[in-house]
Amino acid sequence: MKKLMIGNEAVARGAYEAGVRVVCSYPGTPSTEITEFCAKYPEMNCQWAPNEKVAVETSFGACMVGARALSCMKHVGVNVAADPLFTAAYTGVNGGLVIAAADDPFMHSSQNEQDTRMIARSSHIPTLEPADSQECLDYTKLAYEISEQYDTPVFLRLTTRLAHSRSPVETGERADVPLKDYEKNPGKYVMMPGMARKRHLVVEKREKKLTKDADSLPINRVEMRDTKLGVVCGGVVYQYVREALPDASVLKLGMTYPLPENMIRDFAAKVEKLVVIEELEPVFERDIRNLGIEVSGKDKTGLQGELSAAKIRQLFGDGAEAPQEAALPGRPPVLCPGCPHRATFFAMKKLGLTVFGDIGCYTLCALPPINLMDSTLCMGASVGMAHGAEKARGKEFSKKAVAVLGDSTFIHSGITPLVDAVYGGASTTTVILDNRITGMTGHQQNAASGKNILGDPAPQLNLEALCEAIGATVRVCDPHNLKEFTQILKEETEADHVSVVIARRPCALLDKRRKEPSHIENCRNCGACMKIGCPALIKTDKGVVIDHTLCVGCGLCKQVCPFGAIQGGEE
Repeated sequence: MKKLMIGNEAVARGAYEAGVRVVCSYPGTPSTEITEFCAKYPEMNCQWAPNEKVAVETSFGACMVGARALSCMKHVGVNVAADPLFTAAYTGVNGGLVIAAADDPFMHSSQNEQDTRMIARSSHIPTLEPADSQECLDYTKLAYEISEQYDTPVFLRLTTRLAHSRSPVETGERADVPLKDYEKNPGKYVMMPGMARKRHLVVEKREKKLTKDADSLPINRVEMRDTKLGVVCGGVVYQYVREALPDASVLKLGMTYPLPENMIRDFAAKVEKLVVIEELEPVFERDIRNLGIEVSGKDKTGLQGELSAAKIRQLFGDGAEAPQEAALPGRPPVLCPGCPHRATFFAMKKLGLTVFGDIGCYTLCALPPINLMDSTLCMGASVGMAHGAEKARGKEFSKKAVAVLGDSTFIHSGITPLVDAVYGGASTTTVILDNRITGMTGHQQNAASGKNILGDPAPQLNLEALCEAIGATVRVCDPHNLKEFTQILKEETEADHVSVVIARRPCALLDKRRKEPSHIENCRNCGACMKIGCPALIKTDKGVVIDHTLCVGCGLCKQVCPFGAIQGGEE
């Protein structure tokens, strides 16, 4: 059966056809849809984990006792998962274990352009890299065969363009893969130093065999055409190369670690000039140069951003400039109308607070007109940064500062720095933006939402009880009760203890029922309401008007209007 699929859906289908039993992931664009599509197959037990480390540990536990397992994450999530991953490369597997890692060249939705191929080399984990949706399915199935044959976890690397692009896929049936027998084996799975040293030798032997066998893998293939130019490439870049340089000879790498060294030497000997065309780091280029082969590529493509057929044609082909598209009006990203974060940050700005930020929709509050975010580093970093700032500058600085992070982000990696703040005798204030969902990546459930990945009821984490058990003083308030929330924030930032303020209001997109829109009468055009940055508010020469196609009737603008000119909406 043929079907158009995005790459992420095809990976999920590949996992299904490979007989995968357990899928555990943390949502992160551009990888999120893999697990969402996996959840549509009842044969696979799927779950959102609190973070990527837990996801890999859960999947590893499943593979250790004999099941094929999958864990999916974005590139920065691989950092969080690195602790179990690096050691899992030593222990090896029982049932197959695949880590689907989606990199994000050009940082469409990420804070860096990290290259997972570098992690693969340092962790000694073989890596497959598909170039279209059909290969996403096929390579996923192959990854499990390699995992079990060579006793190793396997990376399946995607990039944003591949993860979200559609192409035809021929689907098959699910394989009947029985659970492998599990036998107690401390020498394989207990990585204390004496045992780990022996397993390290196994890793080295395995890597040598994989390097040798890579030469005969059909996913590494040579397409000989004009021998004046030979191109080494992999992943979605292969599609760009074939379009931009149709006459060039190409070595397409499907296994991007370890590389097929003899195949590369043979290909290089057959072409007059050898170039590597790859996004992000010069991974292939360095490896090939280390083989003593003259090669170039990054001198033209650079280290940043995405490539395209037009750019490759310009750099390596006829030099033709890409056609210029008509410039579109700027459309800066903004929080949705009715978003609870807008009220939260408005209160913080009113109090003149320094804000240690985090990863989430609320990061947009660094932009005008809120302009209130001093840092965004990584998931959960805000709490530890606020603690460190207090240690450096004292408690008086802490009285005018807060750490902010979402409910899902707090569960991901904000709990341990809160423990550290209490243990360290701090007086920091942490605001948990509890919108009852993982909003940034498209409304995935989490441990505090009370539902599982299928939307069915699940045990709900009590954030208040958790924070109190850690030792923090906890207060809960709806941020759209602006006066009360501002007062609570003022009191807790001035207090000499670790405080947690839970700003609890559901994401505006969770409740589809529309309230009566607000309206404006006798506007004095003072501009006070414009400071909240709601896209439903439009400033004109005659005053501010409300776009009723956008207004959700949250009533926040009514609370900030000093003249009572705004009526209607939520009370």
